[in-house]
Amino acid sequence: MKLSLENLLHPFQPFVIGQFNYPPRIASKMDIKLIFYGENGAEYGNPVGDNATSLRDKSFFVESNVESLYFSGISVSDLVTNHNIAYNSLAPYLPISSDELARSEIEVHFLGYYLKWVPQEAYYYAAENTGFKASPFRTQGTYNKYNSIDDKVDDLHYYTTYIKFGIGRTTYDSSQEVRNKHMTRDEAKSLVGKYDGEYPSRYLTDILDFIGMSEDHFKELCDEFRSPHLWKQSGSEWHLRHTVNKDGVNDT
Repeated sequence: MKLSLENLLHPFQPFVIGQFNYPPRIASKMDIKLIFYGENGAEYGNPVGDNATSLRDKSFFVESNVESLYFSGISVSDLVTNHNIAYNSLAPYLPISSDELARSEIEVHFLGYYLKWVPQEAYYYAAENTGFKASPFRTQGTYNKYNSIDDKVDDLHYYTTYIKFGIGRTTYDSSQEVRNKHMTRDEAKSLVGKYDGEYPSRYLTDILDFIGMSEDHFKELCDEFRSPHLWKQSGSEWHLRHTVNKDGVNDT
């Protein structure tokens, strides 16, 4: 995770890779034939054509040439040789081979293909039928309390997305709610102006302590990853060149 933050400004990459690769690997060992995930990434802006099938493309979790893979921007062999990470420690993150998939006959499906995936409705259903409880406080970087609260890293992940691409968690959340007709575009723009890019202070100390990084170094990394076509520096402050609310430094 530390290497991923330093090399890619992507603290969530180990989580995502584990999320893709670990279930099929365990299913293969336990002779489990069917895996269900929740929603397809197409619900959040990935190519909409991905929703044409219930199946997850096997290229996301199958690879026969492990040496061709990179984690945190570093090859598997380099992680083992130069970063003292035991191969067995990487194993849960490694995909199964195409031969192993064929033998196990595993199918990976998305529930969102069978049920219309609307986060707000999914929250109500979970609260009524499973006892799911929303967070007692608003999630930093957005306006809601129930979406993507898996762990402490989510807030930091969306903040680094804002640094690299100029869009934060509020943009993701409100865009989907506009498409679902749960809010107007003007309401979404107002929320983006209020919360997008909010500094993830609530859990940042816990995360930086966990990976052994100072906050000053983290802030330096953020500045290194700001693309000049998106950001303009004024003294010690950074401002977006363009925003959805037309209040960026190059919008006037």
